[in-house]
Amino acid sequence: MIGWYVHHHGFGHVSRFLAVQPHLRAPVIAFSSMPRPAELAADVEWVLLPPDAEPFDAPDGTRVDPRDAEPTARGHLHWAPHGHPGHRERLATIAATAASRDLQTFVVDVSAEVVALARLLGARTVAVTQPGTRTDAPHALAYGLADRIVAPWPEGAVPTPGLAAHEDRVAWTGGISRFDEREAPDPVDERRVLLLGQVLSADVRGELTRRLSERGWNVTSVGHDDASRVDDPWPLLTGSTVVVSAAGQNSVADLAASGARAVVIGQDRPFDEQRATAEGLEAWGLARRADGDVSAEELVDLVERAAGDAPEWARWRVAGAAARMAAVIEERLP
Repeated sequence: MIGWYVHHHGFGHVSRFLAVQPHLRAPVIAFSSMPRPAELAADVEWVLLPPDAEPFDAPDGTRVDPRDAEPTARGHLHWAPHGHPGHRERLATIAATAASRDLQTFVVDVSAEVVALARLLGARTVAVTQPGTRTDAPHALAYGLADRIVAPWPEGAVPTPGLAAHEDRVAWTGGISRFDEREAPDPVDERRVLLLGQVLSADVRGELTRRLSERGWNVTSVGHDDASRVDDPWPLLTGSTVVVSAAGQNSVADLAASGARAVVIGQDRPFDEQRATAEGLEAWGLARRADGDVSAEELVDLVERAAGDAPEWARWRVAGAAARMAAVIEERLP
């Protein structure tokens, strides 16, 4: 069996799991603090882990913020707060399940601590990495311990100084999208802009919508809050002239799958992940780039420039990427 740790931040990690899991031959047990995804196949086990970032009660009755409980072990780890019952229970659950269910391979997306745990348990460990300057001690530990490292973007698209010493174990799969192989509808002859996700502040989004509407654009905004979320953005992605999106790995892979003309915004993320990705997309001529503090006026100009682009998204290697990751995971399975 295969174990798979799904990080709970955002939707990119679980989207990647949902895209790759159907390509695996072996059964999978997923571990996450996220609720079980509604679209997950019924025969896939989902182990809900307790949270490990909430305040907790110390033995003397004081309330402890885990950020004050030496969570980084003096810079050697990312998150392992002293005395946190949730943190201890989640690792104990993973270890107990790995032993009782004989998990031979463990995929970690993402956590340096779970990579270390899986490898200490003797599992063949596959670490999923992300772009950015990941040269810190915890990433070096995870990369050094992992049997294989999956980089879900095309080789050479983004600088990866943290992987330089480990390239013999890196698999560059290309971007992994849930929309791979899905057919696009016929193009619509209309000036449409899609504002996708929590990429702009309410003020900038409102001003941008007003400015674009005045210039004859039809503007749709989805995913900026719970009320605006849509389960299937594919028709909007493929039916828009330009898409304004964050530069996260999942978002970029979906842009590539849909062939969208795009403006990508590098949001503030640890290790400058999104800025590095946005710069790579710009360098390859795949999207227009903006920083997180971009103004509505600047975005109008970028959108109208992007409308004339013809990005060669095939370079992002989305086609078959989920199957390629599944093959890496199962390389040594019987």
